[in-house]
Parts: sequence; C-alpha cells; structure tokens
Amino acid sequence: MITYSIKDLERLSGIKAHTIRIWEKRYELIFPKRTTTNIRYYDSDDLKQVLNIAILNRNGIKISKIATMNREEIAQKVLALSTSNTSEEAQIETLLVAMMEFDDERIKTVLTNCSIRMGFEDTVIKVIYPFFNKVGLLWQLNSINPAHEHYISNIIRQKLIVAIDGLSSNATTNAKTFLLFLPEGELHELGLLFYNYLILKAGHKVLYLGQSVPLENVATTIVQSPVDYLVTSIHSSLSEEDFINKLNRIGEKLPQIPVILTNRIEFDINSSTIDQLSVNLSTEAFNEMLNTDKIT
Repeated sequence: MITYSIKDLERLSGIKAHTIRIWEKRYELIFPKRTTTNIRYYDSDDLKQVLNIAILNRNGIKISKIATMNREEIAQKVLALSTSNTSEEAQIETLLVAMMEFDDERIKTVLTNCSIRMGFEDTVIKVIYPFFNKVGLLWQLNSINPAHEHYISNIIRQKLIVAIDGLSSNATTNAKTFLLFLPEGELHELGLLFYNYLILKAGHKVLYLGQSVPLENVATTIVQSPVDYLVTSIHSSLSEEDFINKLNRIGEKLPQIPVILTNRIEFDINSSTIDQLSVNLSTEAFNEMLNTDKIT
C-alpha cells in the first residue's frame, strides 16, 4: 500500500501541514492511520480527499461547509467546478485525482474546457507542464505506477496530434526546416510534439522522427533532406558526465547544425562540443524566436 507523510500531502497539494491537521482534528475531514509505532500516515484516498478539499476551499467554499459533505458529494462538487473554474491550480489538481482514478471523461473534460477558455498553447504551458511536474513528485514518492503516467500521457498525446493535424499547411516564403527527434533511449515525446505544433503554427517546416532515434539515422536523413535546426531533448536520469557525452555525440554525428534542447538543463555544459547550442530556452522564448526575425 502506498503511504504518505503529512509533509508529502503538503508538497502535493500546496496546503500547509498545520492546516491539514486542523481539517483532521476540528472538522474530521481526513482520518490518518497509525503504524504499530504510532506514527501517523495517509493513503491514496486521503491524498485525493486533500486535493479535492483544496480545490473547493480555493473556490470560496468554507471548510465548515465542506465538512457537512461526504466524500462522494465533495467529488461531485469538484467535478462541477472543473467545467467552470478558471484557476489553473484547480485544473491541475483535478487532473491529478482523475489520473489516479483512471477517469477518462474527467481528464478530457478538463483539457477541453481549458483549451476553449485559455487556448491550446496556454493549456499546455500553464496546465499540462505544471501537472507533469506534480506527476514527477508522485514518482519520487512511489505514489503512482507506470500505468498512470502512460495512461494520461497517451490522452494528452492524442490531443497534441489532433492539434497538429488541425493546422493548415501555411509554410511561409522564408520558412526554415526543423528536424525533431529524441536520441536512443529517450521516450518522453510530449514536449517534442508540442514544439512540432509551435513550429508549424509559426509557418515553418518540420521533419519529425520521434522517439529513440539512432544518431546515424538522423545523419542519413539530413544528407537526403537538409535542415536548418535540430530540436531534441535528453530526459533520462544521467550523471553530468554521461549527459555531456550524450550531447557531444550529437555534435559529432550532426556537425554545424544549430541544436535546440527543449528540456531545462542544470549541468554545466561548457565542455559541450556543439558550437550553436541553445539550452534553457523557455517555451515562450522559443515561440518568440519562431515568430520574429531572431531565426536565421
């Protein structure tokens, strides 16, 4: 059974541990369990309850009112709010609960409503990206298994592909060509798909090779069809030395082509052999580059 400390609940919900204790003692909204050595712990149902209560409370419903509802009533109220609420935090928390419950309809409802209200790009940047940050926390706590992440990733992947397919072919006269790929062993494709969308929307061209592509195959593709930029990411858990080595292999196999890394890098990459390397470029900065004369 997956268990949480009160600090875990605080990290995942954003609700202070002191407040959670008040919800327990004064309002009896949460019922922690205790180990044989009398240490308090919480289970997955408690986490979902805290997330749901947080959503209601942030939407102006007093704790005293929430305390009169049972868990089913709280869940139903959250579902109703998810169709009308404008708070990104509430949408993220709703997605977390829906993912843990494999609630397909609720996930699709949240994503559709966000896209209608905020637009597709802001939905990805302000809701989906922060959501996956919280999924990362759940991974660290061993709170979810690969099925949870694969499940919701595939739903979001479908949304991205539909958005890409919905773009008209509008390459501009001075359009640049971007080759998008993930190196061997790299499978987290959602960020790359979103960059595909942004590039096409800005009127440029894309060669999309996808996940886990041998560098030799990328090099062959470039010989057959020259490109202006390479876009990739390296998300695997690597040491700084292994990360730099992987990066340098890209530079060796694919020389003289500017490389854009889509993921945030914490390592010192001054030893990289790639001369034209763009790192820690935010999505907003990348999008601005695509739509201005900064791209050459």
